[in-house]
Amino acid sequence: MLMKEANSHLTKTELAGIGNGEVAYIRKIRSEDVSRCFPEAPDIDPSVDLWALFGADGTPILLTDNRSSTFFKAAEDELKTVSLH
Repeated sequence: MLMKEANSHLTKTELAGIGNGEVAYIRKIRSEDVSRCFPEAPDIDPSVDLWALFGADGTPILLTDNRSSTFFKAAEDELKTVSLH
């Protein structure tokens, strides 16, 4: 893991690399954002609640309508999930 002095700043690239392959985040995603994050996904009914699992660097991993599936996939891939506020 990358370590910096307390008074230094991380670049966006350095920040994106922290936890890569070890950490993932789950977030609700709007149907209009699906094609940007998951270009191979078909058109989705806007009334469906969607959840996405992303790698620490923002790489899309999973799109689903079942939030629990994101946790199962993260566990399967040995990724720790974190909350974003």
